[in-house]
Amino acid sequence: MRLDPYRHVLALPGVRSLMVLALLARIPITAIGVTMTLHVAQDLHRGWGAAGLVGAALTVGTAIGGPLNGRFVDRKGLRPMLVVTTVCEAIFWVVAPSLSYPALLVGAFVAGVFSLPVFSVVRQSLAALVPADQRRQAYALDSMSVELSFMAGPPLAVLLMSSLSGRVTMWSIGGCLVLAGLALFLTDPPVHAPADDDSPAGATTAPLRRRDWLTPRFLAVCAAAAATTMVLAGTDLGIVAMLREAGKVQLIGGLLAAWGIYSLIGGFVYGALTRAVPLVALIGGLSLFTIPLGLVGDRWWLLTVALLPAGALCAPTLSASTDLVSRLVPSSARGEAMGWHGSSLTVGLAVGSPLAGWAIDRGSPGWGFAAVGTVGLLITAVLLTLRHTHTPAPSPTPATKPSPAATTEPGTELATAIEPGTVTAAGTEPTTATAAAKPSTSTPTPSPLTTTAPTTTPAAAPTATVAPTTAASAASTAASH
Repeated sequence: MRLDPYRHVLALPGVRSLMVLALLARIPITAIGVTMTLHVAQDLHRGWGAAGLVGAALTVGTAIGGPLNGRFVDRKGLRPMLVVTTVCEAIFWVVAPSLSYPALLVGAFVAGVFSLPVFSVVRQSLAALVPADQRRQAYALDSMSVELSFMAGPPLAVLLMSSLSGRVTMWSIGGCLVLAGLALFLTDPPVHAPADDDSPAGATTAPLRRRDWLTPRFLAVCAAAAATTMVLAGTDLGIVAMLREAGKVQLIGGLLAAWGIYSLIGGFVYGALTRAVPLVALIGGLSLFTIPLGLVGDRWWLLTVALLPAGALCAPTLSASTDLVSRLVPSSARGEAMGWHGSSLTVGLAVGSPLAGWAIDRGSPGWGFAAVGTVGLLITAVLLTLRHTHTPAPSPTPATKPSPAATTEPGTELATAIEPGTVTAAGTEPTTATAAAKPSTSTPTPSPLTTTAPTTTPAAAPTATVAPTTAASAASTAASH
């Protein structure tokens, strides 16, 4: 197992401190879902449906606010956005314990819109700090960090709710979020690369329009991201339902922890590989391995083993989609793009649990796994179909002589199932990476799920100065920012 790629990423200026800050800042965010659910059910004496409605309001608000906050960062910078969202977080969590249920429902939606976008900010900053050929390892580390946060946040929230009170727990979450906002404000991690490594040397600096980067390829990556968290959310619910039906409720925590460990291992291995795995292959494998989980019945020990293949693909699939977003979108629009990617993860979480619950209510817990896995495979098939649809017969083009310094990272065809294409920075001429053995090539039109590492030259190389949510256990809450 190669550890050098991880060492090189962590040695880049600003990356190590950003990773530590991200891990700590995400813990209170991961505790929001279970805290709000228990507060509504226990403190406000409402049903679980009412608790789910508050979670849905928070989720919808977060999905809407992600792109808006990202666009704010692109236009005004990180610190102004942090001031607005941190103040809003402080106000909401101070008054939330005292709100009536109708007021809490409205407040949760507004708080979601103005929530502190730690997940998106960290992923955008990694794209600015890390050269393109090292981002796969960086986002693998980020996915593992998310996994650790989700393994810590919900248990801590349950401990505080049971030992102290819902009011103290909610104030604690608010205080931690304010500290996270202040820490990000003081450290002010870069969100735009000094030189956009997705743009070739000499590229024009014309104003960037949304339609320049909101392309079919980008939308396809967002669809894959939503499908990923949909499968994870359904799996999470299926595990709980299966163990509850078997009378093994006490094993739920341990099984979910094992699932998270599998994801950590998978993310670590994925980042250490010499070649990346296509995104469509990752989401297809995740969906395929999820479908048969319901066949193990009430044998919890067999379910623990059966979760390994799908669990190991959780973090790699999420990190691959984030890496693709960082490559497809130029630096000046990456904040909004990461916001759309985060919203896609949130939408997937919001769809996955109801879908699995509907299937479980009409059959058995095993049907929950089958439902989300089957829909995930269907989405994968659609993405593959779009790939072929958007790749017409090649037309001859003039011979292209590659630059002597042009390099392509092995295996960076992250989202093509057959052959690589090209990455084109929005508003610029395409950069091609061709084999030296074939000076005359035919260049097909790139598909929505086709990308390679950008061609680099010494003059355009970036200087490393200083993106569902979520991996496996991220599916346990709809409050992933």
